Amino acid sequence: MLKNISKAFAVAIALTFTFGAFSTSASASDMNSWKKAVAKKVAKKQKYPRAALAREIEGKAKVRLVVAADGSISSHEVVQETGQAVLDKEIGKLVKRLNPLPALPEDRTELSFVLPLSWTLN
Repeated sequence: MLKNISKAFAVAIALTFTFGAFSTSASASDMNSWKKAVAKKVAKKQKYPRAALAREIEGKAKVRLVVAADGSISSHEVVQETGQAVLDKEIGKLVKRLNPLPALPEDRTELSFVLPLSWTLN
């Protein structure tokens, strides 16, 4: 029997950012709002491949994204594959669907971060 798909398999994304501390609470607030907007977009755009559903395949991956000030994804690198070809092929497709992300807060010109991805069945 096929398990139900977790409704929020991407909503609980904890973005791991690679930059130093903020200088003001306003910029921290702006960055928190940006993170929430990114998480919302990932939740909306991430799809569970039909072949993975049919075979009840689950997996976790991590992809490093470099984002320009306007939100465009200038590069990406898979830093941890799921080990499942059907899900690993979905990572590149997801990055294309995510581009562009929301524009960065005004004090940022570029940002590199690791986006954890998860495909799980309940």
